[in-house]
Amino acid sequence: MTFSLSVLDSISVAGKAGRANEDRFGHGNGFAFVLDGATGLGDRQFMEGFGSDAAWMADFAAARLQTLMAADCDVRTVIRGIITEARDAFRAVAGDQPRHAWPLCALSMLRATPEGLQFLGYGDSAVYLLEDDATEGHVLIPILGAYDNEQAAARRHVERNGGIGAAGIATGDPVTMEGLRQARARQNTPGGPIWTFGMVPEAADHLLIEPVEITGPATAIVCSDGLADLVALYRAYDPAGLVRAAGDKGLASLVDELRHFERKIDPDGLQYPRYKQSDDTTALLVRIERS
Repeated sequence: MTFSLSVLDSISVAGKAGRANEDRFGHGNGFAFVLDGATGLGDRQFMEGFGSDAAWMADFAAARLQTLMAADCDVRTVIRGIITEARDAFRAVAGDQPRHAWPLCALSMLRATPEGLQFLGYGDSAVYLLEDDATEGHVLIPILGAYDNEQAAARRHVERNGGIGAAGIATGDPVTMEGLRQARARQNTPGGPIWTFGMVPEAADHLLIEPVEITGPATAIVCSDGLADLVALYRAYDPAGLVRAAGDKGLASLVDELRHFERKIDPDGLQYPRYKQSDDTTALLVRIERS
């Protein structure tokens, strides 16, 4: 069974005014994706013109995916080539840097192929999907338990510091920063817990590619973890409800709800523990039809 994809709505907004939006998205004939650049943990920025190295990496990857994706392409080969090119470009400017300073991204993608619909991804970006004749939605995410694990770690930071922090981001705390750097350095290593779209070409071999088992038309949200917080952290919606709300009210309305939780209900992260007061938020509302 083959499917076609069309984008009904899109949004991408920075978590904080004056700070770079480190998310990107793209879509074309048979694919739709979101990239979420991971907050930089190095001592300085190297790639100029994008606001941060993470924003540069997301932009670099998105531009090349947009050009190179096709229904019959070998996605692992495409991603290996993009990562190799990005690694060489970063090293040419930055030289040798500790692994925690290497820029990287999470990825979520829906792809229609001659064999059927696929979900592809790295990290904690996600897809929420609702079939037309279903009452419950599907959650597609590369790392099962990613949101629960991050919330538990963020809770330890909040409890130790009495909140997220005056700057609205946890990296100002030396203890938290050191823990984050150690975890980041283990990414994209043999036997490591997480593979991401970054500076290590071997990550292409660890891209999650799995079939999406649907039999008819559906609607999906392809998103970064910012929007996913409405389900995973704030519990304002279940997966099906989030997709329905996006169709009824639009993605911008959902981002307004998210910012209300972040900035009005719980700005310090005491009730809903997290590392940032407000995260970059990017989403595509995608219609899936049989073709």
